Amino acid sequence: MTPAEDPATGTGTGRDAIVRAARRAFTLRPYAEVTMRGIAADAGVSPSLIVKRFGSKEELFDTVTDFRAAADALLGAEPADLGRHLVLTTLRLREDLRGDPLLRVVFSLGIEDERTRLRDRFREQVTARIAGLLPGPDAELRAELIAGLLLGLGATLSLHRPDGATPRTSPERLADLYAPALQRLVDAPGRVAPPSA
Repeated sequence: MTPAEDPATGTGTGRDAIVRAARRAFTLRPYAEVTMRGIAADAGVSPSLIVKRFGSKEELFDTVTDFRAAADALLGAEPADLGRHLVLTTLRLREDLRGDPLLRVVFSLGIEDERTRLRDRFREQVTARIAGLLPGPDAELRAELIAGLLLGLGATLSLHRPDGATPRTSPERLADLYAPALQRLVDAPGRVAPPSA
């Protein structure tokens, strides 16, 4: 048995290893180039275990392009505390998942249909849910900007890994610096009047 399949590791089914390997594969290569055998090798499991747990490659793709679990965690705070919660939860999920929970929507390769499906899913499962939490005007616009800031945080952390200032900074300090911009968007800022001529 491989470590991912060994019950002593706590993974039992190797599901977490398979999901991580599949996320990497579908993010880094077009769908047509991804194979179950390659995912299995990366995950340290047998291809038959992937078929047993997930069925087909398409079902596995659907599983790893599902943002609902990340959205549940990210949006698990009241609007008054959401900005800080978004930053701290993003950082925790990156650590737990060994990768950013949202960033794959930006860097995913594949044919246009696959990228469109991934973007549509992101808008439905993440951006629209954020908009539903926001009081005041321009909820959809503000939700898109919040999602963009979260993606920007993930990109910054990935870009400067492992020896940049961002990875060496505590989650609390990153939240101190980054959360206020998110919270301003959450708090329904009033419209600014255009300057008079």
